[in-house]
Amino acid sequence: MPSFTYRITKYDPADRDEHGSYVGDEDTVSDHGPVEAAYLAAVTAFAEATGIDHLAVREPQVAGPVTFGREPAVEGDGLAGLFPPGLEGFHDGATVPLPVALELVRAMLRDNGVWCRLEVEDAFTVHVGWDQYLYVGSDRPCEEALTRTRALGLFPERLPVSPYAVELDDEPGEQRPADGDFWELVRRRVGEGRAALLEECHVVNVSRWHRLTEHNLDEVPARLAPRACVAVWPDLPTGVDTALAVLPDESPVEFVPEDGDQPLFTAVLPDADGVLRARWRTEQTPGDRDWAFLKGLRRGQVVTGTVAHIASFGVTFVDIGGFTAMINLPELSRDHVDHPSDVVTVGQEVTAVILDVDMGRERVSLSLKALEEPVRTPEDTVEAAEESARTRRRPGP
Repeated sequence: MPSFTYRITKYDPADRDEHGSYVGDEDTVSDHGPVEAAYLAAVTAFAEATGIDHLAVREPQVAGPVTFGREPAVEGDGLAGLFPPGLEGFHDGATVPLPVALELVRAMLRDNGVWCRLEVEDAFTVHVGWDQYLYVGSDRPCEEALTRTRALGLFPERLPVSPYAVELDDEPGEQRPADGDFWELVRRRVGEGRAALLEECHVVNVSRWHRLTEHNLDEVPARLAPRACVAVWPDLPTGVDTALAVLPDESPVEFVPEDGDQPLFTAVLPDADGVLRARWRTEQTPGDRDWAFLKGLRRGQVVTGTVAHIASFGVTFVDIGGFTAMINLPELSRDHVDHPSDVVTVGQEVTAVILDVDMGRERVSLSLKALEEPVRTPEDTVEAAEESARTRRRPGP
């Protein structure tokens, strides 16, 4: 974050009680006039002092309803004339010129149903808080901007950090990216009939839904907004499509899952270079926890687990930390094995080597055989003895 952060308000610090709460006469809502203009002029002064003319939208959100894909995402919300209908272009990482950024600040000061962070990485930030509190950060002290802000009748105060700065250190786990492995898994689940819908959220509180089929899986990713959060769901309950068809064209629709329902798995879209720069986190599902567990495994790693099931077709399934891995029949022993029960039993603890981790298939292959000492044949013994004799006959240096 920038080294210099200032809280800029219309509230005189002298009008605070012993707890720091404002007790003066200033209204906590925008006046849509001179005071609002002063805020925007202060932001402009700091931006110019920092050499900033474009800012990035981060973690955008609107206070609109969740909508099903048949309806426009959200209209209005203080963004009329700034972005095309459907909030196209209003997404995490979208770069906007300073005049558009100022209009976003205006909408937030008016509490017009839209909010976002405006930032230039490590150089400049603008965060709008409740009750007309504005936080500006810069990588330089901006003394002239401070003077200009005071002249506008506002009160800048130095702070260690903006209260709206993103802190990711406390976020649990690692966010899953919507990468090639993710889309391969989506394709498999659709082919199995286990997945049918993809929920896209590129603005907080707004969802767009895409029906998934084996024929459109190459098209859907291209229609998603950059850095969107996505969640893959099974099909809707019977009757939902019929109910949607009879609703008026302009009727907003909220999709509320039944208690306990959750997506199969979630992810966030990386940038075009494959780097995941979006800072928001999806709520982990069991499928996401499996991904996080698999991501920590490596070929050649030795793991311990419990035999959970022996299939009739000869595959042994082993629970390794809550994830079910598999051992094919030839990997149970260096000796010939007719059936897994000749080597293992359900409930037995085993130690094995990881042969492969397939993230797209969510499959881990193990081997017991790899940990066995190789059987020494008489030929091996004779060859070893001859090599030892040759070593002893070699002259020293």
